[in-house]
Amino acid sequence: MSSQPTITRFAPSPTGMLHLGNVRTALLNWLLARQAGGRFLLRFEDTDAERSQQQFIDAICEDLQWLGLNWDGDILLQSSHAEAHRQALAQLATAGKAYRCFCSEHQLQMDRKLASSRGLPPRYSGRCRTLDTETATQRAEGGEPFVWRLAIHANAGEIIVPDRLRGDICFAYKDMDDPVVVRSDGSFTFLLPNAIDDTVDGITLVLRGDDHLTNSVWQVWLLQQLGHSVPHYLHHGLLLDAEGHKLSKRSGAFAVRDLRAQGLFPDAVIQAMARLGHPNMPEEATNLAQLPAHFEAERLSTSAVRWSDDMMWRWHTKQLHTMPASELAPLIQPHLPKTEVLHLEAVAELIAPNLSRAEDAAAFARLLDVKTTLAADDQAIIDEAGKEFFSQALSLWQQADIKDWRSWIKAVQQQTGHKGKALYMPLRLLLSGTSHGPDMGAIIAFLGHQGVTERFESSLAHPHSR
Repeated sequence: MSSQPTITRFAPSPTGMLHLGNVRTALLNWLLARQAGGRFLLRFEDTDAERSQQQFIDAICEDLQWLGLNWDGDILLQSSHAEAHRQALAQLATAGKAYRCFCSEHQLQMDRKLASSRGLPPRYSGRCRTLDTETATQRAEGGEPFVWRLAIHANAGEIIVPDRLRGDICFAYKDMDDPVVVRSDGSFTFLLPNAIDDTVDGITLVLRGDDHLTNSVWQVWLLQQLGHSVPHYLHHGLLLDAEGHKLSKRSGAFAVRDLRAQGLFPDAVIQAMARLGHPNMPEEATNLAQLPAHFEAERLSTSAVRWSDDMMWRWHTKQLHTMPASELAPLIQPHLPKTEVLHLEAVAELIAPNLSRAEDAAAFARLLDVKTTLAADDQAIIDEAGKEFFSQALSLWQQADIKDWRSWIKAVQQQTGHKGKALYMPLRLLLSGTSHGPDMGAIIAFLGHQGVTERFESSLAHPHSR
């Protein structure tokens, strides 16, 4: 494979939105291509006319670009290869490698039950495989329903799938079924178009989940019968949800569009996904551009891995904490009272280490608006401290040097007798509106002498129960 440029592809069907299971396939193919200095192609398998929609093509493209997974060249469409699919089927049929099967579903079910009762695999019996071409053609022209099958099953021999992760994987012909490649309505199943598309598009490495291993065996056989080059494969372990089910559109996996609506950073998805089943990815590789240099396809897990929303959001929080204030400010602005840009950026710098998501900024609204109402439990702590406590604290504040806030706190403790949590918590709540957050010194420095005074005076002017 070293003599060929590495060309990978992501080939979703445009029948729904991009979900996390798709993202892993796309990311791994992108990483492999970029790490090898090759090309990453985007192809839509759009031959399911009833379910394929342009809106899904547009949405998937937009989501991939949001994630930073840009593809090389034009968008490819499976439907544009329709003639190549028909020619491949005709060539296989002429060579006796594909045949019409007229068995009804009832007959197939009976055959499966019979095989199972004999302790045999419930595969196709091969009943129609011996039909001569003339008889099969007459029955088809007479309107009898049929499907096309590949004539793979045999008593001897083996098929080898060259796998970059698992080595050469051998499958005996006697264990293989004769799969359907064309349905009774004339539409192709996944097998033939997908393999022919890879040949037409020049794909040199097919990276996908190990649930496709059987498909790969059939496709290797098919390509060999047609005289085409067989790509290398890489079958990684599947991506499962927290309950151990495969992540897919049908299982209700998170759509990327939903995560975007929640304000998630694209790098959070990428970072969490890149490390699943790839434990050698270093922590310092914190953006997409750095990941290809550390990607080692041969170290991907062959076992299934479980997705963790928590891991994804931890990466989101990590990025939030390191984001420049000028970039963070617009994200938190919708959750805070209106203020000038420079003041908003100062708030962003102050509270960034205390945010998990942008909406957490709402808890610090009191830093900008002294009239912000406290939560009931927090107000109860204010009330418990009492008017006299705050009156004395204000009096001492007006005497104190703002640069020496610790001296002020010490003086409040000595005069009021409050200490520890009973001292700090009421003051923190009164000044910032929240029981957690930045260091008290940083809060006071941000508010300034006047800001601190306003919050004491406002509370004393509108006392609650005490």
